[in-house]
Amino acid sequence: MADDYSYRTSASAAAAPRSGVRTRAVIGTAILAFLVGGGAVGYALWQGLVPPTLMPPAAVVAKAEGPAVPVRAPAASPDPAALAARQDALEVRAAALAERLDSLQLMAGAAAGNAARAEALLVALAARRALDRGTALGLLEDQLRLRFGNSQPNAVATVIDAAREPVTLAQLVAGLDDLAPTLTTPPAAAGSWDRLKAELAGLFVIRRASAPTPEPTAILRRARILLEEGRSADAMAEVRRLPGAPGAAAWLAAVRRYDGARRALDVLETAALIEPRGLRDAKGAAVGTTPARAPAEGAATPVPTAPAG
Repeated sequence: MADDYSYRTSASAAAAPRSGVRTRAVIGTAILAFLVGGGAVGYALWQGLVPPTLMPPAAVVAKAEGPAVPVRAPAASPDPAALAARQDALEVRAAALAERLDSLQLMAGAAAGNAARAEALLVALAARRALDRGTALGLLEDQLRLRFGNSQPNAVATVIDAAREPVTLAQLVAGLDDLAPTLTTPPAAAGSWDRLKAELAGLFVIRRASAPTPEPTAILRRARILLEEGRSADAMAEVRRLPGAPGAAAWLAAVRRYDGARRALDVLETAALIEPRGLRDAKGAAVGTTPARAPAEGAATPVPTAPAG
């Protein structure tokens, strides 16, 4: 048994080196064949001996096209009907905005014109108050020239002239009372025959029951009442009927100046209220009162709509 074991051991030891040498030889041969084959393939590719059809598809694509470029999908063509609808909607909206802007501008202009007219009316009323009190106009003269000088120059000049020598209603009434003795008696220069006719005319008077009495005192009383009521023209007409009317020339001239100034103020106030053409504002600009335009009859009012999606 011992001998048999020794024999097997020695045989295994002898076979082991031979098996290792054979394995290394096989591996070396395979590596050498791989290297030779790889070199041959590389040489063939470098020389262009391999046709492109035998090359891998990925290599052909990479060599032909180079780096990959992202490809975008073609954009969808816009719908002409949708574009037209959107354009129409935008045009309608723009027209509505333009119409609104015009309306606002006209309203602003009308408001500015009304404010200027109100200021002009206040100036005229202040001038009337100054004349009624018999005071100077002061700065109102410049305002009258600025606001009314272009449209009513004559009325402005009349008011300014009257204010430089003011005559009040109280002064006129007091002057009429002072002239009462002179007005109710014939002038001293009249002859005896004229005085006699005046006395005889006063003895017998035929008149209608509704007609006013021709007595000088009654005429003077009526003239005073008319003057206090502001009817200066009628008061002057009554005074002219009195026997001493020639002695009231200065008083009649004062009444005419008073009446002319009030008529001129009426013209200025009317211009501020009814006839604004030619009026000026505080800066001297023309006053405009154009009303806002209304849509034409039968014309459709543009209504903005949402643009078509």
